[in-house]
Amino acid sequence: MADEDGNGYGATAARSYSHQDKKKQRSRRFKRRLDSFRFLPDEILRTILSYLPTEIAIKTSILSKRWRHVWSDTPCLYLDWTKPYGPKGDIINKILDRYKARKMMSFNLKPNMRDDFPYIDRWIEFAMSRNVENMSLEFRYQKYLVPDFFYISNSLKQLSLELDFCGLKPPSFSVSWTSLKTLSLRCCKLSDECIDKILSGCPVLESLTLHFCDKLLVLDLSKSLSLRTLVIDRNIWVPGPTRIIAPHIHCLSLINSQLPCTLVDVSSLKEARMEICFCAVEDLKADFLQAMVLEMLKKLQHVDKLTFGENFLTVLTLAELRRVPIPSFKVKDLTLETMISQYAIPGIVRVLQNSHELKKLSTIHKMEFGTIPEEYIDGYLDLQSLNRDQRWSLEARVFEKLSHWNVESRHVASFMELMFKRTKTLEKMVVWFYSYLKEQTFEELPEMVSMLADQNNISIVLHRFKPNHIV
Repeated sequence: MADEDGNGYGATAARSYSHQDKKKQRSRRFKRRLDSFRFLPDEILRTILSYLPTEIAIKTSILSKRWRHVWSDTPCLYLDWTKPYGPKGDIINKILDRYKARKMMSFNLKPNMRDDFPYIDRWIEFAMSRNVENMSLEFRYQKYLVPDFFYISNSLKQLSLELDFCGLKPPSFSVSWTSLKTLSLRCCKLSDECIDKILSGCPVLESLTLHFCDKLLVLDLSKSLSLRTLVIDRNIWVPGPTRIIAPHIHCLSLINSQLPCTLVDVSSLKEARMEICFCAVEDLKADFLQAMVLEMLKKLQHVDKLTFGENFLTVLTLAELRRVPIPSFKVKDLTLETMISQYAIPGIVRVLQNSHELKKLSTIHKMEFGTIPEEYIDGYLDLQSLNRDQRWSLEARVFEKLSHWNVESRHVASFMELMFKRTKTLEKMVVWFYSYLKEQTFEELPEMVSMLADQNNISIVLHRFKPNHIV
């Protein structure tokens, strides 16, 4: 026999046969899976394809004759050619010529090539002619003027518009987005007159996002009776609104800057997230930030749910170290987004001491970019003639020179214990940790946390961040 002569031919043949057999099995499994897709109802196929970029959805037409035209009836079109090898304008025109769906749910357009500008109006008009409900237009590195017909639609419910800091000029006639509920404007130059005109044409608007919108001074939402959610991002280069009048909103997310901003009226507010975007292009305007933050806190005293970011807490620390009074709160659900650091401790302690109805405390420990550098804080405190040995309390010194790379379980336990000591009404604590916390540290925590929970009669929940996790 071949395998008895010492040459091993039999074993080689057996291995070859085994490999071929496995290959055939894989091929059969693939065909069965493909068949299971082939026999799906068209409605389900269209739903599946609608989650794919349109270019990829079109490529599925080669899988079978039945699939050849399925993509053209999908309720969504996602046209993205921001990359050099993306489709050019004439290809997009051919795609739209073959598109058959009479009702379009969503239309996402991300152009890049300047040569295709003559087509863009036509593409937007095409989507609007199909009574599109959700539209996203993103114009990066280009100057595009929105056409007049864009401002009239009875079908639009969600609209996201990014203009690369171009001026958004509404038409001379009235804006009419009668069904629009969610509006997001990013990197737009907005005058007060412009935003007023847009808002007057959105009678059922529920959510408004203004991300780096320049030129806007006064944001008056007093006539937007349905508006409940307001999101504003500002930075040192894009001031955004300096006065906010929003008596009907329930939820506010405000990323502020070292530029003036006043909450004139947020009397219906139930939930707020506050943070400060720090840009290291000039000295820290600490005195101004403290005054602005404390004025804002007076407007948030009645809010049930509050979230404070790390820079916001650092500014409160500066105020606390200078013995500047911080208002009391009626908050019941408080979230602190901060690393464990001595620079945040005094501000946190004061907030907890002034929150007499607090039931739930969440801490989110993750590394953020744009935090105020420690040397800026130390330099400011030196100018205040605060002795370095006396400015920090013993409870803050526990976390001195602690970075996110050397956090140990004892530091976490000390931080949690400090929180418990400063609250009298707390019932539950939720702790989120960044994904790069040492494995050993995370393994040691459950036992320590269990002891803390029993000692303080508080429910404690631990979570760990995963990459790109959103809380």
